[in-house]
Amino acid sequence: MLPTRAYAAKSSTSPLAPYEFERREVGAHDVLIEILYCGICHSDIHTVRGEWGNMPYPVVPGHEIVGRVAKVGAQVKKFKVGDAAGVGCMVDSCRTCGQCKDHTEQFCENGMSGTYCSTEQDKKTLTQGGYSSQIVVNEDFVLKINSTMPLQNIAPLLCAGITTYSPLKKFNAGPGKKVAVMGLGGLGHMAVKLAASMGADVTVLSHSPSKEKDAKKLGASHFLLMASPDQFNTHKKSFDLILNTVAGDHDLNAYLGLLKTHGTLVLISVPEKPYALGAFPIIVDARTIAGSLIGGIKETQEMLDYCAAKNIGSDIELIPVEKINEAYNRTVKGDVRYRFVIDMKTL
Repeated sequence: MLPTRAYAAKSSTSPLAPYEFERREVGAHDVLIEILYCGICHSDIHTVRGEWGNMPYPVVPGHEIVGRVAKVGAQVKKFKVGDAAGVGCMVDSCRTCGQCKDHTEQFCENGMSGTYCSTEQDKKTLTQGGYSSQIVVNEDFVLKINSTMPLQNIAPLLCAGITTYSPLKKFNAGPGKKVAVMGLGGLGHMAVKLAASMGADVTVLSHSPSKEKDAKKLGASHFLLMASPDQFNTHKKSFDLILNTVAGDHDLNAYLGLLKTHGTLVLISVPEKPYALGAFPIIVDARTIAGSLIGGIKETQEMLDYCAAKNIGSDIELIPVEKINEAYNRTVKGDVRYRFVIDMKTL
């Protein structure tokens, strides 16, 4: 077994603190990655604070992982020692079901193995995430990283990047399409960058006037301050596609009215309470409400290659590991532009 240093939450109310545990030895098809950077996703916070149900504490969060390959198994063909490598939200799946064969392992019919708060495919060994010194993952779930960009700016692409890239691609964001992004946080700022790079006409819908300058800098052509009902009336039937990146409570019916006939609103963030939806805003203009969950390994690699070619990284604030708890509190307050990334070399 491999002794591993980490930061973990030992209960839903305790701060994250130093923790030690053991990773498995490197198997024939495994890659050992020395973790250099790990992004902080809002889902990390929901998870460790028990907001999505009780968890198998202690929990080591983190699924936006970038590092260097330190060792490879005897049968590994895709990586060699010294390569830059990444791990996202999954570390395994059954490989045999229809979804896995269709390269959508996130929907594995037998249950994919999440990077943390999940189990390996033996359905009993708990997984622990990237707030740690190293990780061992089967090579099929390790991503190739083009290190022409700073690795710390690449880390959030492993979740925030693929979470926004996948629906933009699926719903054909591009020239001639009007795309609106609800919220300008960790997910939202990546949605703006990606949609703009695809050639779409991008609008940010926000309740924070202070974010207008950033929205334009990130690639948005328009910024709408959704502070009054007048904005919803003035801009009704304006957009082909809306990406909802906001986890807070809001009236989804009002935003549906901003869609054109046959337009689509995609949910990629999870609110604390279920939405109250009326039938008429959906039926009258044949609108669609869709959901999207990260992406499969093949699509995630495609996204990383696309971002490397377009020189797209996440806007981050790099922090030492000792500031994780402070970063959690600031993330909840929206006090980050736009993603915290932990320098795991300080562990």
